[in-house]
Amino acid sequence: MNSKIYIVVILFLSLGFFACDDELNDLQPFTEANPEIFFNSPEEFRIVLNGAYRQMWLYYSDPGSGLQGIPDIISDNVIQAQTGRRSNDDYHDLRYVPSTLGPIPLYWSEAYEAINAANLIIGNIDKIDGEPEQDDILGEALAIRAWAHFDLARIYGPIPTQSPDANNALGAVYLKIEDGDVGSTIEDALATPPRETIASNYSEIIEDLERASTLVDDIPLLQSDGFNGEGILSRNGVFALLSRVYLYNGEYQKSIDAANVVTTALATATELPDVYVDNNNAGVIIELSINTSSEANGNNVGVLYSQSSRGNTISEYVLDFDFFNSISTNDVRRDVLQFVGTNRGNDYNAIKKFLGEEGQVNGRVDVKVLRAAEVSLNKAEAQFELGLEADALATLNELRAQRYNPFVAGTETGSALEDAIQFERRVELACEGHRFFDLKRRGESIMRNATVGDIIDGTGTPPEAPVLAAGDFRFQFPIPLAEINANPTIAGQQNPGY
Repeated sequence: MNSKIYIVVILFLSLGFFACDDELNDLQPFTEANPEIFFNSPEEFRIVLNGAYRQMWLYYSDPGSGLQGIPDIISDNVIQAQTGRRSNDDYHDLRYVPSTLGPIPLYWSEAYEAINAANLIIGNIDKIDGEPEQDDILGEALAIRAWAHFDLARIYGPIPTQSPDANNALGAVYLKIEDGDVGSTIEDALATPPRETIASNYSEIIEDLERASTLVDDIPLLQSDGFNGEGILSRNGVFALLSRVYLYNGEYQKSIDAANVVTTALATATELPDVYVDNNNAGVIIELSINTSSEANGNNVGVLYSQSSRGNTISEYVLDFDFFNSISTNDVRRDVLQFVGTNRGNDYNAIKKFLGEEGQVNGRVDVKVLRAAEVSLNKAEAQFELGLEADALATLNELRAQRYNPFVAGTETGSALEDAIQFERRVELACEGHRFFDLKRRGESIMRNATVGDIIDGTGTPPEAPVLAAGDFRFQFPIPLAEINANPTIAGQQNPGY
């Protein structure tokens, strides 16, 4: 991170975000990189928080590398449509290396920009001692720091439940400063720190989230109309993140306990279709919202899956034939996921999620980072892992009752129940950036049908790379070449296989 020195961080935030707000165009102290003058009110801290959310938006939604879609493109939920532009084919075909453009460098750089912004807030928080908004602001900054580090750890390192030796493997560099410790921001930014172990990463991620959970309110006192929009991190958001992180870390009772704190209701069968055209936020706990600036930058999350040209929708990736046909016709998610897309005389199982707002096909919709349905599925899986099969089945049936019409309660036990939980997770979270990580954390292989193609009836061109075996080095992305060149400490810590 020696290329991300303190002044560059502040200038980035001021030019990349603040110039978009007419009320802040004359903020001379901030553009001069003087936080001693700038951080004087809760409103000014909120501005920097908006900058941090913006960085999250950039790597979740970028049309060439969005974290909302790449994990599905790498795995087995989708297949590349041969009549598209062949975007992201190095990732779909599992050919990525440290110099590959797109997700590999973007996730690294944008996540650390978000972390830098969060650390600026944490390092200056004592300047608003006694203000009623102080706890919310500090809690949000801690949660953002944890969230971005969690993404880095699961992308570039193994997941603790992935294999017996995962905790001892290298993860991310955890950039952390203490409350009010402004000086260390400069010192850390100029340093060339090493990667830490996965065990250390998860310990610090959980520490930040647990502390944030004691600070943030149900509804933060100082709201924002910035890049996070309605998705501002509240108490529900922090505990929902904890339910996910604990599950990844194999702390199953804690995952259940965190899930039990979340009060957001599941989207009903009637509400669910409108969630993906931004007509409602039913069941959405954390989202990154579209806004004028990001629209102008072309960060349209749905463009990962399809392009619009002269009134036509040209699919880049379509639903895998076997996967789509495994979804019951009485499952409301079938219509939420798929529409018949036609291009060059071929029909495809085109992806409807994130196609656009009502009546649009531009891919410009809010990013659904975490929903109540995931929290329920986290809870069901954790209950199963603890041998609480009756509880796991009850939790799973609560979700299924909102997804099937007619609904018939499941009665599975043992391995059949485990399979049912994972199947419902796959369908519920399809095309939302989960599948790769779910297979990875469970130590499972990516298995694509080598004889089924991209066209709606299963004909066409099969995937080039049908299998990524459990334990393959490509389950960890390589550290980007630019970071290897910039940080001599990390140069000797590249992931094995690359």
